[in-house]
Amino acid sequence: METLVLILDLIGTFVFALSGAMMGVRRRLDLFGVLVLSFAAASAGGMTRDVLIGATPVAALSDWRYPSISLAAGLVTFLWSPWIERLSNPVRMFDALGLAVFAVAGTQKALAFGLAPPMAAAMGMLTGIGGGIARDVLLAQVPLVLRAELYAIAALAGAAVVAVGHWLQWPALPCVLAGAGLCFGLRMMALRYGWHLPVALQSGGDGEPPGPMR
Repeated sequence: METLVLILDLIGTFVFALSGAMMGVRRRLDLFGVLVLSFAAASAGGMTRDVLIGATPVAALSDWRYPSISLAAGLVTFLWSPWIERLSNPVRMFDALGLAVFAVAGTQKALAFGLAPPMAAAMGMLTGIGGGIARDVLLAQVPLVLRAELYAIAALAGAAVVAVGHWLQWPALPCVLAGAGLCFGLRMMALRYGWHLPVALQSGGDGEPPGPMR
């Protein structure tokens, strides 16, 4: 189980690092800025999770593989961004994949540290959304999780599959794969069809009826 969590964490680190680095390239940051974004996007969620569950020192700082993978992904993106851009909407695809992997890996690690399934699922969601929040804050924009189509909900759904499977004592690997698939599928379907939660209404300033806040 420790090996499974480690593999998922490293995969999620690489994918989220690519997402953060691509955002930096699109904003025309220099090499240092791209590497900072790649590390922040790849590590912030896992670091927050580790602090909250008592897994200290946090893996992103105590295990050389995490910063090495995130910085390598940032360097690859900086050097070969035109090729990566040829992929279909690469930032959102990498972000959705990282969200799915981190959500199930974070849940699995929280369960291994003795958290109850509901709280473990919450930790999984936090692991998935934390890196994206850090990336967007560094870029001075509203975090994607607060404005995107089924972002945190998709992470929570995938994490819940792992948590429920653990509670029912089902095999871990099928639950992890099912949870990651559900999260990724929900996120991509939401992007394709515009699924989102209800938004707040604001009243018109000139007597017009309230409209959705965009």
